[in-house]
Amino acid sequence: MSPIEVSILLSVLLIVLVVIGVRVAFATALIGLFGLFLIFAFDKGQGVERGFMTALKIAGQVPHSKMSSHVLSLIPTFILIGYLAYYAGLTRALFEAAKRWVAWLPGGLGLSTVFATAGFAAVSGASVATSAVFARIAIPEMLKLGYDKRFAAGVVAAGGTLASLIPPSAILVIYAIITESSVGALLLAGFLPGIVSALIYGALVIFLAKRRPELGPPVRGFTWSQRFQSLPGALPILFVVFIIIFCIYGGWGTPTEAGALGAFVVLVMALWRGMRWRELKGALIESAKLSAMIFTMIWGVLIYVRYLGFADLPGAFADWIGGLDQSPLITLLMILAAYVVLGMFMDAIGMLILTLPITFPAIMALNGGEGISASASALGMSSEEAAIWFGIIVVKMCELCLITPPIGLNCYVVAGVASEQHDISVQDVFRGASPFFIADVVTVAVLIAFPGIVLWLPGILLG
Repeated sequence: MSPIEVSILLSVLLIVLVVIGVRVAFATALIGLFGLFLIFAFDKGQGVERGFMTALKIAGQVPHSKMSSHVLSLIPTFILIGYLAYYAGLTRALFEAAKRWVAWLPGGLGLSTVFATAGFAAVSGASVATSAVFARIAIPEMLKLGYDKRFAAGVVAAGGTLASLIPPSAILVIYAIITESSVGALLLAGFLPGIVSALIYGALVIFLAKRRPELGPPVRGFTWSQRFQSLPGALPILFVVFIIIFCIYGGWGTPTEAGALGAFVVLVMALWRGMRWRELKGALIESAKLSAMIFTMIWGVLIYVRYLGFADLPGAFADWIGGLDQSPLITLLMILAAYVVLGMFMDAIGMLILTLPITFPAIMALNGGEGISASASALGMSSEEAAIWFGIIVVKMCELCLITPPIGLNCYVVAGVASEQHDISVQDVFRGASPFFIADVVTVAVLIAFPGIVLWLPGILLG
């Protein structure tokens, strides 16, 4: 068998291992190591013993060489910002402000949750953390006012996905590392699509509540004075967002420095608001746990990626995609449909770092190597812009897997937080989140039809 055929079989085996429950980090590392062994022992003719030693050396060197990049320090700082904001009580103040301003609409508390999660996503790099935080804050409020428990849980689970798109986003940083794209441009590119996604979620909440008023009654009675009084509590989060954007866009620092500065500012705010050592310790431990999980996954995938490079599977797949006798847009839609299927069995980060080494070269090879920008004359993208645009699209697709069964991680997190006190099962959360799948499809369609939504802010940065 040729190296390409072997790599295809090993890639299928990798998907099977992940589906049956093997952790992505361990599955990718094992498949990558075994593939390197096969290449050097048999294809390169080094023999079993020497080939195995060569594979071990490569597997040991790759993670260190890639992970020593200072860019990765963005991930723990962004995650830390979110946990510090939660332990400092900034998230509850943000939810209260949103409630006072928009709760008078149909499904008002659901709408408040969407906007509050969007605001919290701007200081949190993790969707799971966002869902866990608002499952504790928003669900009790909604149930107290007679909201349908499935609807309440679904809104929280779907709202948490916004943290994948709205920077600071750990998953956007991972995309930038794998594709060697501009981290700063990607972070800026996520803002407007994140806002669009939040608005579409909000419109869906209003539509569902208007069609079935029993899902979520409006909450009235807040005076204008009470509304304005709630704004100071939300200003700290907006201030941190401004600092991060201004630091990156104004050229005052790198994205890494902006993340560190944002974490420092939130820490000062948290201490000023009375954070105690126990709460600070909790924020640090939770940030370390989530960061370690993400880093471990990246280590394993980098070994697998190096094997794919030796086998030249990405190049062969790109050549095959480029030679298809169909429009690049149809090819793009086929790849996105594959992400929907994979999302039913894999978590967002695992799916992203597992597929990008193959799908990204294929996308960039569309239409004779001119990139996806050539799929329609109206787009007019450069290869760098196409990489950023595809990054936002694929990250949005990864958000789908956070609320789709059977793996939807956000749904499990929400159910885990709410099940004991409010009798909400995982099935309830999945059912409540199912309409938001349609909203995400609409968002992706909008971003494909109007790429300027993605490229406007980074276009200013790239000049």
